[in-house]
Amino acid sequence: MVFFKNQFANVVEWEEFRDDMIFWKWNNREIKKGSRLIIQPGQDAIFINNGKIEGIFQEEGDYNIESQIIPFLSTLKGFKFGFNSGMRVEVLFVNTKEFTVKWGTKNAINIPSPQLPGGIPVRANGTFNFKVNDYIALIDKIAGVKNSYLVEDVKIRITSILDQLLMKWISKEGKDMFNLQANAFEIAQGIKTDLDMQIIDSGMTITGFNIISFNYPKEIQDMITKTASHGMIGDLQRYQQVSMTDGIASGKVKGGGTAADMAGMMMGMGMAGQMMKNMNQMQDQSGGQQAPNEGNQAQNAPDQAGQASSGEGKIPNFCPNCGEKTSGGNFCSNCGQKLV
Repeated sequence: MVFFKNQFANVVEWEEFRDDMIFWKWNNREIKKGSRLIIQPGQDAIFINNGKIEGIFQEEGDYNIESQIIPFLSTLKGFKFGFNSGMRVEVLFVNTKEFTVKWGTKNAINIPSPQLPGGIPVRANGTFNFKVNDYIALIDKIAGVKNSYLVEDVKIRITSILDQLLMKWISKEGKDMFNLQANAFEIAQGIKTDLDMQIIDSGMTITGFNIISFNYPKEIQDMITKTASHGMIGDLQRYQQVSMTDGIASGKVKGGGTAADMAGMMMGMGMAGQMMKNMNQMQDQSGGQQAPNEGNQAQNAPDQAGQASSGEGKIPNFCPNCGEKTSGGNFCSNCGQKLV
């Protein structure tokens, strides 16, 4: 009696269901008269006899196998249950949902780059999506030899070739190695197509592939950040000025005497130099043109000055050459300038 209890089944259903299980095979038992088939939401039930698909049932529900299932099986339509014998078939339950899997590179991928002879070490992470889409291929390649299959099994297969595909699509011409995030969508689409070709023969398809971020080593990331800062500021001199200003404001440049004074002097010299440069540029742009009356005024100035000095003959109170106070003589006692 124990033999018949273990070998015959009253209910055929997915007994070991897990959310991360792609398929599970009910086998090694016979279905007896009056047995039921239970299909839960998100499941398909595939009847298999001698490795051949007999029927696929996709609607959830509770079915009487003898009256509602057998009449739809390919070669078992006329099967009759005996008193001590049942129907020996395998039932493959397939999870029909789309699975989402997180991925990440275990080791940095060295992407060839002319900027760095040894390549740029890059890590990446994201997600990919897949689902079962071909039951015949699934049974032929996987379910024919396995009783169950997990998402982790697919993830291992995908990640084993992911590094090569990342290197292939990142190295495509025209990619900015220091701003890969800008090309993340294009790179992801190329990888998605290649991954789909890798697993399509197993009855599954890649429905989506996303790259969330690219990550560089700290040294390279610091270099990228500094390069971007230089580009935003415009040139190295201005970058140094801003860095010095930030240092004083944050308190990193301290020492009320030498350090702070030197910083202030450098900033002042830099600002004065920049002002002179701007003034020269303005003069160059004006083309050296004078106002309409400037020329005549400049020509008349010496004559007027001469008339004033010769007509009056009065000794000025201060030397027009050096500014020294005069002492009443005809010549400046400081610089020797003639006063009258």
